[in-house]
Amino acid sequence: MSTLVLELRPGDLMVVNGASLRFRSRTRVELVAKARFLFGKQVMTPESANTPARRIYFAMQCAYVGPEDEREAALADAHLLVEAFQQATTSLMARQLLERALALAEQDEWYQALRLVRHVMRHEATVLNLDPNSGLPIGAGTPAAAALGALAAGAIGAIGLAAE
Repeated sequence: MSTLVLELRPGDLMVVNGASLRFRSRTRVELVAKARFLFGKQVMTPESANTPARRIYFAMQCAYVGPEDEREAALADAHLLVEAFQQATTSLMARQLLERALALAEQDEWYQALRLVRHVMRHEATVLNLDPNSGLPIGAGTPAAAALGALAAGAIGAIGLAAE
């Protein structure tokens, strides 16, 4: 079996088989056995799941690297979130990417599935004028951004995404 060597920076987070690890110093990690893992910017905190696409990503992340006894429920949540997103959006591209992401997840191709959902997250951020890294409105702190933030927190599913 081949090994995978990862370079991690101070403060980076890595989730391996459901366990979260935060690195205090620059570290090289060598994975010598099969493991379910995400690291760095691939890891989303629950607080960052603040838009419909980000909630899908978080559910799929939990289905992939969460505790084993929670994975099936997380995948079921991802299916429900994708279904709601697909019904709300006018974006054919987003619907197709999410359909493919679920199919990949069912085939245990998690890295590719999550990559597709990250693409949908970037699309959502562009359409809704959100920061692609945080999912928060660009120009946070202004009255218009506060109104958009309220929209992102609760009503995005109702309006859907505009077509490309």
